[in-house]
Amino acid sequence: MDSRPTMQSPRFIQSHRIDDAALADEAAAGLLAQPARVSPKFFYDPLGSRLFDAITELDEYYPTRTEAQILAAQGAPIAAAALARTGPAPLLVDLGAGNCAKAARLFPLLAPRRYVAVDISVEFLRQALQTLQREHPAMELVGVGQDFSERLALPAEACSGPALVFYPGSSIGNFAPDAALRLLREARALAAGGALLIGVDLLKPVALLEAAYDDDLGVTAAFNLNLLKHLNRLLGADFDVRDWRHVALFDAAHSRIEMHLEARRDLQVRWRGGERRFATGERIHTENSYKWAAADFEALLRDAGFGAVQRWCDERGWFGLFLAAA
Repeated sequence: MDSRPTMQSPRFIQSHRIDDAALADEAAAGLLAQPARVSPKFFYDPLGSRLFDAITELDEYYPTRTEAQILAAQGAPIAAAALARTGPAPLLVDLGAGNCAKAARLFPLLAPRRYVAVDISVEFLRQALQTLQREHPAMELVGVGQDFSERLALPAEACSGPALVFYPGSSIGNFAPDAALRLLREARALAAGGALLIGVDLLKPVALLEAAYDDDLGVTAAFNLNLLKHLNRLLGADFDVRDWRHVALFDAAHSRIEMHLEARRDLQVRWRGGERRFATGERIHTENSYKWAAADFEALLRDAGFGAVQRWCDERGWFGLFLAAA
């Protein structure tokens, strides 16, 4: 008799319908703003998602490595604390799941009854879940294609009852404090009596922060510049990546890393229904990554309505994993 578990198939729910016309209008409005700006969600076309995976392997990019070290060293007590909130066999909801690798490391510790992966990059997520299903044939896997930068609300068929909402990798830093507060409130509602486990990049020396966003191999630069190719496809634009350079800097007043694309020369960019001149040195603001003091982030969690908060950090205090009761 074959005792191997029956292979399930991942379910996929497209809760957010991609409207290319609306996305194009949003991108064009940003290009015409003063100063020009483009949402970081436009990074994540299929190539952009793969480039970000490469970034996480870089020596300079400490967040992924440091978070993994915390989980390797403290995974058992973190999981025990989470299960004390959710009960056994929790629903595990992974925000910004990407290749799903971070959440998959928690499977042996949590034994979730269902894994719900949420990501804006639909096709990349589909491929990741198919791979994950082969590794965990009996687990119920659900993919939700959603842009939760606007609103986090999952369909009831994917998520009901107490959950552990997992938001690793410091992506909360892409949200300004008021937007982060909104997202955390929505995550608390989603957890519904369970808990939130979230990764947060903490303040540290500026040289370390800037190197993490401007690596020697130029992978982060390629990630940033690839956004222009995405805009070319979306808008019918004529950006030439050779005309632009990657810039990363720390803004101490706002406690954030900023990424920009800077024009190398005077130029004009055209797209369907619009155009803009850029002077040499003029920039397009593409990303913010806020860095938090641990006490300030705990206060933000309380403002979002969470209860008791526990925190685990690496020995240098570079990164924190916060577990907050929903």
